[in-house]
Amino acid sequence: MTLISNLINGISLGSVYAIIALGYTMVYGIAKMLNFAHGDVIMVGAYISYLSTTALNVPPLLSVLIAMAVCTVLGVVIEGLAYRPLRKASSLAVLITAIGVSYFLQNAALLIWGSAPKSFSSIVPFDSISLFGGDLIITSEAIVTVITCIVIMILLNLFTKKGKMGKAMRAVSEDKDAAQLMGINTNFTISMTFAIGSALAAVAGVLLCSAYPTLTPTIGSMPGIKAFTAAVFGGIGSIPGAMLGGILLGVIEIFATSYISSQLSDAILFAILIIVLLVKPTGLLGKAVKEKV
Repeated sequence: MTLISNLINGISLGSVYAIIALGYTMVYGIAKMLNFAHGDVIMVGAYISYLSTTALNVPPLLSVLIAMAVCTVLGVVIEGLAYRPLRKASSLAVLITAIGVSYFLQNAALLIWGSAPKSFSSIVPFDSISLFGGDLIITSEAIVTVITCIVIMILLNLFTKKGKMGKAMRAVSEDKDAAQLMGINTNFTISMTFAIGSALAAVAGVLLCSAYPTLTPTIGSMPGIKAFTAAVFGGIGSIPGAMLGGILLGVIEIFATSYISSQLSDAILFAILIIVLLVKPTGLLGKAVKEKV
């Protein structure tokens, strides 16, 4: 039963990584930018949900919606102030700016909420499920996380393939200049991409802190890095690849922690990523793109 329990925990953790990775992969796939501040948006979403339930005493589900709304606005503001002026700049300039935004959000959180860890109460309203006479316990957080990940994946696929805005995003991803000539507002489309990715980050932050109930200003740093790794692992720019990469990374991390070493689990994750990229540089579901000259 330990094996099954670890597998369930790995899928649950991997689902959180997948939700975060979807934000990375959407922004990169459409805007061709790596938003390394994405992990800190997770932290902001978790804090907003925490304050909503403790200070305002709102129901847990409403606190998630409030966190999503705040992070959506935050994502649009970050894109407009920090990234839009660098649309034509080099990748290095965008990368340095992203790191600067990340540190700004972390230090702002330290000033506003302090460095003391906060105890985060789970938003899941029902109890864990006990199977096989109590030998296998599936936490309610794991169930909700996996279901949420699947629902988000399905809705995003439908949105990008069927929705008018989703089609605009795909057009901008293919060729910004051609999309603009066809009447698509590229600035608005890219802002919407950041908005959706930031809303997903808020959901991921709440789910992460529900499963691991300690909230600090740096809570999103390592999950953000691992989710970016998951996006690259699955094939950055691919929505199914982000989900596959996230779940695989979560399973590998839990199994490495349980059967090898908790201290070496992160090293094992990144070693596997390096091996996969050596064999398939575009990731598991990524496709090689030919540059026109």
